[in-house]
Amino acid sequence: MTEPLILEPRQAADACVIWLHGLGADRFDFQPVAQMLQQRLPSTRFVLPQAPTQPVSINGGWAMPSWYDILAMSPARAIDRDQMETSAQTVIGLIEAQRDSHGIDPARIVLAGFSQGGAVVLHTAFLRWQGPLGGVLALSTYAPTFTETFAVAETRRACPVLCLHGTQDNVVLTTMGRAAHDALAAQNVPVQWRDYPMAHEVIGPEIQDIGQWLVERLAR
Repeated sequence: MTEPLILEPRQAADACVIWLHGLGADRFDFQPVAQMLQQRLPSTRFVLPQAPTQPVSINGGWAMPSWYDILAMSPARAIDRDQMETSAQTVIGLIEAQRDSHGIDPARIVLAGFSQGGAVVLHTAFLRWQGPLGGVLALSTYAPTFTETFAVAETRRACPVLCLHGTQDNVVLTTMGRAAHDALAAQNVPVQWRDYPMAHEVIGPEIQDIGQWLVERLAR
């Protein structure tokens, strides 16, 4: 497995953001964004993991960096659940490494993910990780594992979430992102929604909002 890209802060790290890229990208994809955010978060480490390269069914079986296989696009995403679980365990391993090797309280660890990476962090935070978290950033993403019987355990309900989505997104439709938001809101999770006049991408005003949200939770 490729080692994650780790961006150390200027000061001693007392918080961490673990940020997952999207389908077909790599661990360097959000490096410029992380470096920009770190200017406002001088004691926050950024960990940018790399998805394994594996075949993706909707792309004709071509191998590319992916957190899980997407088997079909409609009417809703059909995914390889075993690969989703493997990716969730990767994220849990990164949380535990920050806690056990670096002394970072998980309550000061934020999980962030774009598109497919966002689906993994939502699954990890609300269905797999058992302890506290500092929050979740869900960028242009959806929640394929939030089923009709989806329920958030009491220990996870305090985890704040910021969902960010483009109103012109034709890859992950806005309605898919909104459904993930609504599922969390129905479980009394403190979740916020913000949308932007953009496609399946990240833009400056969104990064500014992310920065402010992180500062409110992680700055000391």
